[in-house]
Amino acid sequence: MSIVHHLPYEWLVGLRYTRAGKRSSRNSFISFISLISVSGIALGVAALIVVLSVMNGFQKEVTDRMLSVLAHIEIFDARGAMPNWQQAEKEAFKNPAVRGAAPFVETQGLLVRDDTMKPAVIRGILPSSEQAVSDVARQVRQGSLDSLRPGAFNIVMGYALARSLGVGIGDKVNMLLAQGTMTPAGMVPRSRVFTVSGIFEAGHYEFDSAMAFIDIVDAQKMERLAAPSGLRLRIADMQQAPEVARQLKASMPGDLVVRDWSKLNANWFAAVKTEKRMMFIILTLIIAVAAFNLVSTLVMTVTDKQADIAILRTLGASPRSIMKIFMVQGALVGIMGTALGVAFGVLVALNIDVIVPFIEHLLGVQFLSRDIYLISAIPSDMRWPDVYKIGGVSVLLAFVATIYPSFAASRVKPAEALRYE
Repeated sequence: MSIVHHLPYEWLVGLRYTRAGKRSSRNSFISFISLISVSGIALGVAALIVVLSVMNGFQKEVTDRMLSVLAHIEIFDARGAMPNWQQAEKEAFKNPAVRGAAPFVETQGLLVRDDTMKPAVIRGILPSSEQAVSDVARQVRQGSLDSLRPGAFNIVMGYALARSLGVGIGDKVNMLLAQGTMTPAGMVPRSRVFTVSGIFEAGHYEFDSAMAFIDIVDAQKMERLAAPSGLRLRIADMQQAPEVARQLKASMPGDLVVRDWSKLNANWFAAVKTEKRMMFIILTLIIAVAAFNLVSTLVMTVTDKQADIAILRTLGASPRSIMKIFMVQGALVGIMGTALGVAFGVLVALNIDVIVPFIEHLLGVQFLSRDIYLISAIPSDMRWPDVYKIGGVSVLLAFVATIYPSFAASRVKPAEALRYE
């Protein structure tokens, strides 16, 4: 005998009620409503999985582009300069998570070309070490990062910044810093002419339009520093950056300020987290509507099966058993809808890089234009914890929807139900 025949009778009756009946068109209609409920739950679950996967994909894409320029962890000396940065670098490498380190100087200034002025973050780097903590060297589209040499006063800037200033390789720009110099005419901004020797494209407009790199020695001269401002670190797993930052803060000597990449962009990550939470809530309402459609389905089933309920009660079934029958029916509908939705949603999320181009080709449109957006393909990053959470919420909502109809079924009085049979 099959496993099904060994189940309690409440499960067997509930499973039978879930299938289409052949005795009347009314039974078939109720089963059709159950099918609609299954389809609605499946559609809502699949939509939620796909939407969250796409949002995760966009977040990962933007984060990767940000971290191609930013370091995972930055360490500053509270005194403003880190004269013993080589020793600090050795201390940092004692942490097994640290994979690369590079000194830097960072300031803000104005880049001036003719009548055009643009604010920029100026970062002084050591080109030979920078490749260990960022991907800027691979992002240089014109010129080279190795053109930054002490005393050459060369500058490598983002493509959007170069375009707004109207400069190219070999052109001159004047750098103005906020720190002033006292002259007989009064306080004037500190300035220096730099030669554009490279243009990079990180793919993140915030950096491409407002960041420039110069040699660390030139930056120290401009800032009048005797040493770099601090160290930039890259670790094995960027998700562990907050924990590694706490470990470095505790293990490294001196009055150091340690901050990880998530702190540098806290507002952006907070906004994305809030957006994901709201999308989850909004799309969960789709599942809730489909799940609570089970209420009407089960109420109709209870009304149609009152004679069956009365017979079962006469044969000795308890109100609790009657309640279980209809809860099993509703739970089966919820589980089937959730399973179908998870399967379809996972399939779409894992193949969205194939599905979206096919739809674009079929309709002759492009959802993300290269002229407007930084990326032209819709990314997807499906995460199993999200899938488990969505599936759990869906089954829970379906279970909650079965409570009232099941309770109503348990309250049916056998004598009244059989009176007109």
